[in-house]
Amino acid sequence: MRRVLMVTPHFPPDSSAASHRVRLVAPYLSRNGWDPTIVTVDPRDYEAGVEPALNRLVPASLRVVRSRAWKAAWTRPVGFGDLGLRALANLRSTCRRLLQEEHFDALFVTVYPVYPALLGPGLKRRFGVKFVLDYQDPWVGSWGLTVGGGPNGAPDRRSRLSRRLSTWLEPIAVRAADAITAVSAGTHEEIAARIPAARRLIRETIPIGWDRDDFTRLELAGAPFFRTGNGAVNVVYVGTILPNGIDTLRALLEGVRRLRDQDADAYARLRLWFLGTSNQFHEDAPLRVLPMAMELGVADVVREIAPRIPYADALATLQQAHAILLLGSTEPHYTASKLYPALLADRPILAAFHEASSVVDILKRLGAGASVIRLVTYGNAGPRTDDRMDCLARHLAAIARQPLRPAALDLSPIDDVSAEELARKLCGVLDQISAH
Repeated sequence: MRRVLMVTPHFPPDSSAASHRVRLVAPYLSRNGWDPTIVTVDPRDYEAGVEPALNRLVPASLRVVRSRAWKAAWTRPVGFGDLGLRALANLRSTCRRLLQEEHFDALFVTVYPVYPALLGPGLKRRFGVKFVLDYQDPWVGSWGLTVGGGPNGAPDRRSRLSRRLSTWLEPIAVRAADAITAVSAGTHEEIAARIPAARRLIRETIPIGWDRDDFTRLELAGAPFFRTGNGAVNVVYVGTILPNGIDTLRALLEGVRRLRDQDADAYARLRLWFLGTSNQFHEDAPLRVLPMAMELGVADVVREIAPRIPYADALATLQQAHAILLLGSTEPHYTASKLYPALLADRPILAAFHEASSVVDILKRLGAGASVIRLVTYGNAGPRTDDRMDCLARHLAAIARQPLRPAALDLSPIDDVSAEELARKLCGVLDQISAH
């Protein structure tokens, strides 16, 4: 049994999306000859929400080593709150101690946050351990280029500086890596275009994946955000509205406005719920959907709760919905981790994504085009074209009028992106680098 040290600052009970990357695959690695040890951050030092129920998703047999981080209350006054930066020094010392005291055959570091990836070059050089750099999101993306922290999401000085720093730091980690894994082929292509040295590395596409046990391990009896049985058709979106997803959101709401003008009865039945649309947990998190809905005159059928909601509540809400809404981005490589909980909830789905997104491939393999999965795709021209918005309006009308029933999705066509299968693929990468 070979051993891999897996560094992931976010891990249960942290409730951020990045917590699920390692916790999904790690429990299945030992079936393929690799024994994982997880190095992560102590829950006391998470700035975002902590959800104790998520600990049920982590098998007791999985070894997890916790490391402290500088408190955000100390670092934010001097200009940063990034968990990767706050935890970097202690993650380094924890990894060094483990590598000094025990033998590990490989080091796996996942991005986001990005700064712990810089542990890879130093630990590899000092201990001779093979290094896998994993991308959940691009290190250098649209942040600071087309979007940022300025007015209306425009790039500002801080986001531009962050991007400049990223373009300098990323090659340091990539050139030291023995392999790169990423959630989409598009992410690999962009890395190779930025850093030619990446082309010589072992590369594997490993999506976020799914595990049906999520719905059985968690208690999903939470109070619903909406009432049922009152004639309304509750269509639910759960998750952050990203800057590059604004155009897709607007296209959807334009479709709602067309439905209002073309089919008043279906429009009156419809209720669109947007839950956890901000990446913030506090109660006064900014609304991202309702202002646009008010501008377009459809706010009477739109409900928004901006603060992030617990993962268990999100799963429960998806199962209580009449239908689930999935919205993509204008970035072709975008792959939504929220896809798999939506599929596991066994409810009809309406999805709008760039045609190059891996989400489209998954949904087509599951039979998109039928009444259970309604899919609208768009190209580089974007989603806000007349035909796309008309299509969204027609799908919403059909959802509002169709008999409301569980979808009973057969997920066997996507067994290759189950957590167990993705763990096997990761072990294949680990096998290759350890053999060299």
